Amino acid sequence: MAQRSTNPTQQFNFVAQDNIWKYHVETEFEAAKKWSIKWGFLTTPFEELIKDERKEPTKPKIELPEHLQIRPVTPVEKYIKVYPSPPIPKTTQGFIGWRSSVPGLELERYYQIRSCKGAFHKDLKWPDEPSD
Repeated sequence: MAQRSTNPTQQFNFVAQDNIWKYHVETEFEAAKKWSIKWGFLTTPFEELIKDERKEPTKPKIELPEHLQIRPVTPVEKYIKVYPSPPIPKTTQGFIGWRSSVPGLELERYYQIRSCKGAFHKDLKWPDEPSD
């Protein structure tokens, strides 16, 4: 369909627009004819594509001697004991250090701060025991 111009003095060329439309339709038909030649393999069912492939025979499983077998995984609960958390404090002031005040959850043990990166006092070359 022809678009109207904002300029009222411009005339439409219906013959040229019709020729452009015919060209588009012809191009569409040619592309439809060539599609099956270029892309027809996409319509082939998957089973038909893989029927010619040879399946390698599966290797028989060899029973390993007992000393070479992998031991079953030990559950984490055997080594790590997770204690229940204390109740959550009602105030933000109580939130600071609320877990470290419970025995077993504290960060300091035997006057040493426990960290995943190692002992902090060793990095600073402090003595192991406090000197009060």
